[in-house]
Amino acid sequence: MDLFPPHGGYRKLKSFQMAELCYDVTVRFCNRYIPRRSRTHDQMVQAARSGRQNIAEGSKASRTSKKTELRLTDVARASLEELRLDYEDYLRQRRLRQWPREDPRRDELIARRCATSDTVAEWVQEVHDRPSATSTQSTYPEIAANAALVLIAVACSLLDRQLVALGKAFVEHGRFTERLYEVRRTKRDRLPPRR
Repeated sequence: MDLFPPHGGYRKLKSFQMAELCYDVTVRFCNRYIPRRSRTHDQMVQAARSGRQNIAEGSKASRTSKKTELRLTDVARASLEELRLDYEDYLRQRRLRQWPREDPRRDELIARRCATSDTVAEWVQEVHDRPSATSTQSTYPEIAANAALVLIAVACSLLDRQLVALGKAFVEHGRFTERLYEVRRTKRDRLPPRR
C-alpha cells in the first residue's frame, strides 16, 4: 500500500479545464461589459477564479486528505453556482433574453468544444452575424452571457460527477491517518522478531 496516493493531476481534469475556460471568458466578459470599478466586476471575476483555484488546491491536498479535496471541490462548485447567478442577474436586469435549455445554440456551443476564450469569442461573433429568425437581433452581451452560462453548466455538471466519485473514493480508500497506520503495521509485521 502506498502512503501517498496519486494526486495533483488537476490540469488533466475536464472540470479544471472547463473552470479555467469559465474564468477566462468571465474576465473577458467583465472587462468588456461591466465597469472595472464595479463591485460586480470584481465579484464575478473572483467567483470564476475561486472555481478554478479550488479544484487545483483540492487536487494537491488529496495527497494527505481526501476530505479536504472533497470540501475544496465542493467550494469550487459553489463558486461556479454563484457565478451562474451573476450572469443570470446581468441578463435579467438588462432585460436580455436567457436562452432556454432547448435553444439549439447551447448544444452548438457545447459541440464546438472551445478550449480558449478566443474560440468562444469567435463563436459569439458568428452567432451575432447570422441572420436572425426573429425580428430582433441578439446583442453581443446577450450572446456572450448566455455562452458563459452554457460553459458554467458544463463545468458544474462535471464537478457534480467528480464530487460523487470523490465521495466514493473517500469511503472506499479511507483517510490518510488510516493509510499511515496500515503502512506502519505492514512494515512492522515484516520485521524479524526481536530477541
